[in-house]
Amino acid sequence: MVEHKTLLSGIVFAFIMATTFVPLAAAQTYGSSTGQMTLEDTLKIAREKIKIVQQHPGEGSGTPYLSANGVIGASIISGAVFGGIFVVFVVRAKRVEASLAKMR
Repeated sequence: MVEHKTLLSGIVFAFIMATTFVPLAAAQTYGSSTGQMTLEDTLKIAREKIKIVQQHPGEGSGTPYLSANGVIGASIISGAVFGGIFVVFVVRAKRVEASLAKMR
């Protein structure tokens, strides 16, 4: 019975992984017949981006690390939100624990 459960869970896991990775693999292909970008179009856009960066030296990558919508700002904001939720759960658990101790 245990072997059947293991086999079934393995099949379900493989199915979930296959359905997850198939769209990612399809996203890597280039097709020109359906109006999608070709490899040449992608290379042309990449060359244009390089020219723009070379025309504006010293301006960085454009990633705003310290602003609220940047990497560090978003990390601080999400840490504060989830940290606050954690504190609320801990305080609530302590209150329930104290009330259960009084009932004994």
